[in-house]
Amino acid sequence: MDILLQQIINGLVLGSMYALIALGYTMVYGIIQLINFAHGEVLMVGALTSWSCIGLMQEAMPYLPGWLMLLLATIIACVVAASLNFVIEKVAYRPLRNSPRLAPLITAIGVSILLQTLAMIIWKPNYKAYPTLLSSTPYEIGTAVITPTQILVLVVTAIALATLMYLVNYTKLGRAMRATAENPRVAAHMGVRPDMVISATFIIGAILAAIAGIMYASNYGTAHHTMGFLPGLKAFTAAVFGGIGNLGGAVVGGLLLGLIESIGSGYIGDLTGGVLGSQYTDIFAFIVLIIILTLRPSGLLGERVADRA
Repeated sequence: MDILLQQIINGLVLGSMYALIALGYTMVYGIIQLINFAHGEVLMVGALTSWSCIGLMQEAMPYLPGWLMLLLATIIACVVAASLNFVIEKVAYRPLRNSPRLAPLITAIGVSILLQTLAMIIWKPNYKAYPTLLSSTPYEIGTAVITPTQILVLVVTAIALATLMYLVNYTKLGRAMRATAENPRVAAHMGVRPDMVISATFIIGAILAAIAGIMYASNYGTAHHTMGFLPGLKAFTAAVFGGIGNLGGAVVGGLLLGLIESIGSGYIGDLTGGVLGSQYTDIFAFIVLIIILTLRPSGLLGERVADRA
């Protein structure tokens, strides 16, 4: 039971980060039916941008409290990531919007590789130690522990989901998003500007990815130019698991995937004396993906987005 409680906490934290990334995937897919495989690299750019900003602030303003440095770095990283995703959508995806689906998919993979290469040139290929800006004193929950950074991850995910649900269901932009997802041509005739809606969707997704990247780097204490690839794939798995195109499904899929990974690797590690647990962590996500695509392709909560006419 001691192992189970700790692994549940770890799984919820990991799943929350997957959920933040998966929300970006599912929003873009819900609007234009595109899997943006460069989304993980936007996460990476956000994390590395924040790492650079924190380093500059620690040199120029060492008297600033850690939480304020993290907040300022997060704001700057969100602006950079949002600008990057806006440019990616306008330059790489918009010209291919009416092309066969394979064309934007290949383009997304190409953009992903391009961003990794540019990041390697700008920030160098070595791993960067991400500074610990929040208290590292853990809180005890029974026999398990949770750090302030992990608590922040859980709180940010809950706030992000609540904000997005309100945005989509109760705001003018949300109504425009739902109309564009239903039928962009009809929405345009009704006064909606589909290009603006799609750009806004990419910007919102980028902000979520940047926040997830900063949380990921803060939790694991490292950042590098390939850090977004595997979390991006797993978040895509989480989006499919929960029902891609469904905001609640993305969060449910992310949390469940995090729990499956954490509990599975924890018990394998316990059974093997800690030898095999971490090596087998990654296989659980893709086992889940295979099972879901085989048994329930629409995901656990189905897909709310209607087929286009």
